[in-house]
Amino acid sequence: MSDISFVRTEMLPPKDPPASEVGVVGWARANLFSGWFNSILTVVSLYFVIKILIGLIGWAWVPTWSATSLPECRVIFEELGRSGHNAGACWGVIAERWPQLLFGFYPNGYEEGTADLRWRPVLAFVLLFVALAPVLFSDKVPAKLIYFTAVYPFLMPWLLWGGTVWTPVSAALGFVLGYVVYKALAQSTSELIGLIVGVVAAFVWWLFVASLFSSALASVVPLALESVESRQFGGFMLSITIGVVAIGLSLPIGIVLALGRQSDLLIVKTLCVGFIEFIRGVPLITLLFVASTLLNIFMPPGTNFDIIMRVFIMVTLFASAYMAEVIRGGLAALPKGQYEGADSLGLNYWQAQRLIIMPQALKISIPGIVSTFIGVFKDTTLVSVIGLFDPLNLTNAIRADADWNGLVWELYGFIALLFFVFCFGMSRYSMYLERKLQTGHR
Repeated sequence: MSDISFVRTEMLPPKDPPASEVGVVGWARANLFSGWFNSILTVVSLYFVIKILIGLIGWAWVPTWSATSLPECRVIFEELGRSGHNAGACWGVIAERWPQLLFGFYPNGYEEGTADLRWRPVLAFVLLFVALAPVLFSDKVPAKLIYFTAVYPFLMPWLLWGGTVWTPVSAALGFVLGYVVYKALAQSTSELIGLIVGVVAAFVWWLFVASLFSSALASVVPLALESVESRQFGGFMLSITIGVVAIGLSLPIGIVLALGRQSDLLIVKTLCVGFIEFIRGVPLITLLFVASTLLNIFMPPGTNFDIIMRVFIMVTLFASAYMAEVIRGGLAALPKGQYEGADSLGLNYWQAQRLIIMPQALKISIPGIVSTFIGVFKDTTLVSVIGLFDPLNLTNAIRADADWNGLVWELYGFIALLFFVFCFGMSRYSMYLERKLQTGHR
């Protein structure tokens, strides 16, 4: 008897989707040509984008890298049949002055009797990526590399400023002393008392003992690099140095401020709220003026407080206030059940924050934290108002040379490109970290 049922007895293999729905064509139909209005906007936008790109490429694609002055660039333009103010880009200024834009006035060996020390900032920033590797890519690098990360904050200033090696060693010993005192008292008394006494012990070491200790060792074992003054710092080296210090210090300080703002202790909460609101209500440029002109007034007579150190302090405090609000938003986004779960496990306040609350709050706050980092890095250009030669201030010094007087777009374009590379890299890492930690809610 033949089977006349209408029920299929075997599954058909799946068919490939239509070519117009996948790939570049499918993406374009869904995003650029999904309707008549979007199609018109796409065509008009493409027209202007292509027109701008043609003009930009025509302006930039000129063989002027070997030129040694603006008049020589103009001769090249005339040979190419170009004329006018926008005849082309004079890239000779970048070919000649890029070391100055990167290193400022750091000793370069050009002057008689001086050595080229630019290998030191290059080495410092190469080692920076090595030190950041266990923090940024903890699952892809050896775990023991974290010890170098702990050493790097003391190694970097020694490479940049030079001097005796015992100065960073004595600074590191202050942290070791504070930690030893904290652990000893935390076991016998309480963690709070141990923390307070440990911090006091570290400050006493730094203020009264560290300089004597380093001087004594330097007289016995004179290991030192040639000293470099802060006024010789400049260019992107200065911007990266300020940015790295401010970013590295603002995150832990911001965490402490965020926790203090949510504290039940009235004095702690009042101090944290007052600090955050005051710093966020004052422009950074004002704080830099204070650091440049007024800070020395409050110091003991004869104190020579390094200008870059003052900038470090003010930029770090400014970034910390904004970081505290970003982290406070992450803490507020956590459901109350997380706090109750920590209490049910019998964890004390610091254990709950370290193991349960703060990791989740930081995961939620990743976009805001990275945005603050990017803003701090770009704000380093404001130090030009207090006389430091950041990349933007160096353009004024370069254009003061008669050979390059009148050039603007080439210098600013080169600086913008370098800033874009750093900031884009930070934003892409933020997206990678969000995907890795699955920050979004499902």
